Amino acid sequence: MAAWIGGRGLTAGDPPGLAGGGMRGYDANVRSTSPTVKVDHFSPVPLHEQVAAAIRRAIADGEAGPGERLPPARDLAAVLGVNANTVFRALRTLREEGLVEFRRGRGVSVTGIAPQRSPVVAKARELVAVARRYGYRPEELAEIIEQVS
Repeated sequence: MAAWIGGRGLTAGDPPGLAGGGMRGYDANVRSTSPTVKVDHFSPVPLHEQVAAAIRRAIADGEAGPGERLPPARDLAAVLGVNANTVFRALRTLREEGLVEFRRGRGVSVTGIAPQRSPVVAKARELVAVARRYGYRPEELAEIIEQVS
């Protein structure tokens, strides 16, 4: 999520959509090297599903490993520019999926169960192979994907 993406922490004073300054605001220990995640307030996909998908992807990509604590929901909400209840709803969904667990007094931690990313990777490899057969360069393929998304 945006609070840990880029290896930068979130502080309570950060404006929505920005992260910076180290892990001062809480004791979460999740870090990443990916670009900042943003939610699209104009998307037909509900905000809580976008937040859950971003956390799910961070877990699948190894940005949040088993036993690591996520930043507090209120801090994630501030960074993403959404209501805290939206983040809580996303976290409840992930708890039902078995990806995170709630611990009284200890926050939300990632379980050892990672979401399956392999079907997406397999289809992406298949798409790249087809594109190569037809002479498309990776940049052209990325442009096509952007157009159809």
